[in-house]
Amino acid sequence: MLSKNQDKKSNYFQYVPPAFITILLLIGQLSFGMLDSYGNLVASVVTSMIAELLLSRFILGVWRKNLASAYITGISVGILIRAPMIWPYIITALLAIMSKYVLRYKGRHIWNPSNFGVSWMLFMAPLDVAGLSIQWGSNFLGLAVIWILGLLIVYRAKRLFVTLTYVVSYIFFAYLRSLIVGDTFLAEVSPLTGPMYQLFIFFMITDPVTSVSTRKGRISVAFLVAAVECVLRLDSFIYAPFYALFLVGPVAKFMDLRKNTSVPRVALP
Repeated sequence: MLSKNQDKKSNYFQYVPPAFITILLLIGQLSFGMLDSYGNLVASVVTSMIAELLLSRFILGVWRKNLASAYITGISVGILIRAPMIWPYIITALLAIMSKYVLRYKGRHIWNPSNFGVSWMLFMAPLDVAGLSIQWGSNFLGLAVIWILGLLIVYRAKRLFVTLTYVVSYIFFAYLRSLIVGDTFLAEVSPLTGPMYQLFIFFMITDPVTSVSTRKGRISVAFLVAAVECVLRLDSFIYAPFYALFLVGPVAKFMDLRKNTSVPRVALP
């Protein structure tokens, strides 16, 4: 049984990831003007939160009190996609939240919401939607702050080994790609320092809800995501990390839930 102090710490920690993604947004915006429009960001956040409230009420029969997850999804969508109009931000956020309530197995969603929405729109509407492509450039202080905070958060969430497995695997496959295509190793590994990857390694691939149940399984999934990403990059897929997680993560989660017959049919966390 958890003590009152443990309960307080747990309740406090649920607000840390939203604060972190807000800091990432502020650093990116103040340093590079990462957002195309504040209106688009607001649209994605508001859509995510309203969709979360309504779908929770009408599908699960309860009003969802904690909207931290929806806030993170909305911010992620606002950062990760680029579009000249507002509707892609609304649709992407809506798809992301809907995936939590529609694409479920044994009472659990199997796709990371942000990954689902962003991947779907990038693949299905390439003429209207693009992905974030800027780098941090020479802003090493901002990058250091993001990495330190991010590593502390995934450590607290007991997912640090997932992030490290993916990063090490990415570096290995970057070196392999440099040998195959004749590009420089630095050119192949440099995307890892961009803001897109900060969201990917600290929020998407480490998502506790859509992770498999064992440590060994999580390590295997992180490695497989990096491996599939490498193959997709060799085939010139620009948004390879999103597609790789989109393909690998749900299959792994489905197999894990199917194998683990003791998993109860629970509502959304």
